[in-house]
Amino acid sequence: MKTRSLRLFHKTILLFGTLLLATSCGVSRYKANTQYPSIDAGISYAGKLEECFYDCSVSGPDQRRMYVYLPPGYHEDTDRYPVLYLLHGARGNELAWIQKGDILHDIDSLTATAKMKKTIVVFPNVNQYDNEKDFGKSRLKSAMESFFETDGTVESAFVEDVVRTVDSLYRTKADKGNRAIAGLSIGAMQTIYISANAPETFDYIGIFSAMVHPVLRRSEYSSFYKGLKRKLATQFESPPDLYCIMVGKRDFYYPRMKCFCRYLEKKGYPFELYVSNGGHQWYNWEEYANIFMQCLWKKDFFTMDIPGLLLQSPPHRARRQE
Repeated sequence: MKTRSLRLFHKTILLFGTLLLATSCGVSRYKANTQYPSIDAGISYAGKLEECFYDCSVSGPDQRRMYVYLPPGYHEDTDRYPVLYLLHGARGNELAWIQKGDILHDIDSLTATAKMKKTIVVFPNVNQYDNEKDFGKSRLKSAMESFFETDGTVESAFVEDVVRTVDSLYRTKADKGNRAIAGLSIGAMQTIYISANAPETFDYIGIFSAMVHPVLRRSEYSSFYKGLKRKLATQFESPPDLYCIMVGKRDFYYPRMKCFCRYLEKKGYPFELYVSNGGHQWYNWEEYANIFMQCLWKKDFFTMDIPGLLLQSPPHRARRQE
């Protein structure tokens, strides 16, 4: 009875948080775009930002767009680079991290000061669209649409459509040890499940203010979001180099994140935890991304002095030191 009551409490917290976010973000349906939204051409970056279209292997639009940020010197050398995939949240698309998070200037600063290794950074559109009309040239989706239309379709094709396309078009280091994926809010939930469904694809995983469990709509791809415990067990048979969870104390998903962390800890799955002040907001997500990017591609990241980054799994860290 106690366990049942606890589960009901957790579901109530999840529903409350979902409704609160939906209310704060707005619930009206966004109109289709007559053309793809563009980047401000007056803003300059050290690297090069490229627009990339790719064919979709699942139902929905025939093509989607993503942006790919190439580090300084990419077109002048023949080196191969590691890749970071950054996923947006509700009311976002492939431009969210660039426009709302101003992430490219952060990447330039970290790269210039040698706090981050030169990296190809990919910004995909991971909204669920049912067809070409719904897609409306990368239209934004309201929070309510995002929450209640999640069904595993776009997520199930992420590795095949997005990762394989990037590996085919750019000089990437196409292996698990040189791939990272991170996301915010719903994008963080997608990150949990994409990495769990493809355990041999990503070695660095960043989970920022995650929703954790979807309000799942039935589809032929619904199984993508089922059996998480079993999939995590497989994923952590050979643990990711970094499984980093970040959340604010005032975030309405904080209770769910604490439950998720307790489960990982109980199972002995290694992860890192960063708890900040504030709530479900871009100020936090930009900070989380900055911290996460400084840890990428470094086997000794645990020696870095990052205030607030709390170690949860000493045995795993000890293994890294060997």
